[in-house]
Amino acid sequence: MINRILIVGLGSIGTRHLRLARQLLPDADIRVLRRQPCDSVPAYANGCMQSLAAAIDFAPQIAVIANPSSLHLQAALPLANAGAHLLVEKPLSATPENVGQLLTTCHKQKTVLLTGYNLRFLPSLQQFRNLLEQAVIGKVLSVRCEIGQYLPAWRPDSDYRQSVSARRELGGGALLELSHELDYLRWIFGEVDWVNATLSRQSSLEIDVEDTVHLLLGFQPLSDGHRLIGSVSLDFIRRDTTRLCTAIGEYGSLRWNGLTGMVEQFEVGANEWRTLFHYQHQRDDSYLAEWRHFLACVAGQNTALISGEDGLKVLRIIEAARQASETGCRTHVGSWEGE
Repeated sequence: MINRILIVGLGSIGTRHLRLARQLLPDADIRVLRRQPCDSVPAYANGCMQSLAAAIDFAPQIAVIANPSSLHLQAALPLANAGAHLLVEKPLSATPENVGQLLTTCHKQKTVLLTGYNLRFLPSLQQFRNLLEQAVIGKVLSVRCEIGQYLPAWRPDSDYRQSVSARRELGGGALLELSHELDYLRWIFGEVDWVNATLSRQSSLEIDVEDTVHLLLGFQPLSDGHRLIGSVSLDFIRRDTTRLCTAIGEYGSLRWNGLTGMVEQFEVGANEWRTLFHYQHQRDDSYLAEWRHFLACVAGQNTALISGEDGLKVLRIIEAARQASETGCRTHVGSWEGE
């Protein structure tokens, strides 16, 4: 029985997790740990605290780490040592440094560590992956992904300049904030071997991080020697909000639209795309599925779909991309000193 829950951080994503935790576990004692003064108890919570020591004394059975990514490990490591099961919002941290220590601690404590790449719980993305596994377009020869949304429009009721996305010290920037694409590409197409990258600030947005990222990814070769190459574009500047992934195969193309929930196929000889699957998800859907999966893992009924190791592998790709952008050279994705 889960009856003590901790939510670390009360920004937009922390608030969402708090609301969903109350929806799924209405009788639980849910406390919030935040940096801001606790002038009142937040809606859906039973209490609020500012001290990590107080949070440890609360002895939560599960904790959601939803503060800025540069601060994730400061809370996650002590809570892991205390035996709490963890759902850590993406990315797992701002760098790979000390992430290995978190993974080792969770393994030692035999606790769940789920990385919050919630897109994997979208039925449309799952169907996209299933159709590719069924080889509906034959061997995949190339993959192209893009996501873009104008940063000030993300949360129009708040100042984008103060957001995590806009500030380097908090783990912002397009590469970290939009790393969902790196996670699901690994999930669908396998491990990334090398990266070419350009990270840049192209706009006049008042931020101190990159607003545009272009990546070229070389996936590990298949048994027949074929190496899939993928391109990924991430940005904070696009006014026509977009999230697309197109796999180009021997017998046509398969396209996933993360905004509409559509999976479409362009067949050999066709004149237009044909819809194979359509499920228009609501904003909470993938988070609710993520929570149900997390609770099933805690109950021993499942294993984490997106493990801590998965989160670390994404961070290794990100570090390789940063190095590739700085040096102008293709960079191998490997282990990172200090993990």
